[in-house]
Amino acid sequence: QVQLVESGGGLVQAGGSLKLSCAASGGTFTSYLMGWLPQAPGKEREFVAAISWSGYRRRVVDSVKGRFTISRDNAENTMYLQMNSLEPEDTAVYYCAATYAYNDDVPPSPQFNYWGQGTQVTVSS
Repeated sequence: QVQLVESGGGLVQAGGSLKLSCAASGGTFTSYLMGWLPQAPGKEREFVAAISWSGYRRRVVDSVKGRFTISRDNAENTMYLQMNSLEPEDTAVYYCAATYAYNDDVPPSPQFNYWGQGTQVTVSS
């Protein structure tokens, strides 16, 4: 089964940018639909972005559309989340997640089976 390791989190001022990475191992990377799900303090983990196995299909929620971009490099077994114009409300632990891809599409609310350990993103005002 796939193992996921996130990196790239940190402390940034409002309006700044960060790029998160998720490195996958132990499985065939192109078998998986991948996603990012942040969990803010005191809140449930929520879906913000996902990408199909080929990278051609992407879905991001309205609250981050135009600010966050999800991508993947299948040759490097790595997924990314470029986050621009960060807001204090984006503060959360960001989890990378994967689920087996039955087709090259992204459903509206993907259900993930594999998780990384998370990386902390803190946005100061």
